[in-house]
Amino acid sequence: MIQRMFSTDQVKNTYRYIDTQKKYEIIKTALLFGVALALFFGGYVNTGTRNNLLTVVAVLGCLPASKSLVSAIMFCRFHSASEHVHQAVEYLDRTQNTLYDLVFTTQKVNYVIDHCCLIGNELVLLAQDRTVDKKGLEAHIHEMLRKAGVGKVNIGIFTEIRRYTDRLNALAASEREEYKDAPLLIESLKEISL
Repeated sequence: MIQRMFSTDQVKNTYRYIDTQKKYEIIKTALLFGVALALFFGGYVNTGTRNNLLTVVAVLGCLPASKSLVSAIMFCRFHSASEHVHQAVEYLDRTQNTLYDLVFTTQKVNYVIDHCCLIGNELVLLAQDRTVDKKGLEAHIHEMLRKAGVGKVNIGIFTEIRRYTDRLNALAASEREEYKDAPLLIESLKEISL
């Protein structure tokens, strides 16, 4: 559990990642603030005044706790893909490059992607928010992947699960050669998402 609080490399962008990460971020934040408070009160009890070295350490301990609080707030704003989505695309998890629960943040808008799949050089995304700015999202992903050094990839964004799974089935049925930058693309998507 402690390793999971401080490192998400093994579970990031798996099914229910955001929902479980919320809990870990809240626990981590509470622990960090608890340590800072314990240091402050420990110093106060020992010296009878707040003017001591442990007060300085406690104040400095609030910095990582505050950073953790920001992360917890960010995770609390979003939710994981539904069980319906998971059941519809679960069969692809073992055979294709798939990711769940991607949240791309920009200065103006946050894009929530429930699921994405890379088949050949086709990156297909499911955003169940019907108001998503598809062109803006596509431009953002292209820009981030270009900066990461990923080659040309075609992006398709769907808001309906049925159309999304139809497209994935059509791509999976076609004979597509392995995309040369697939590992770099998947890692880049993980890095730029929440």
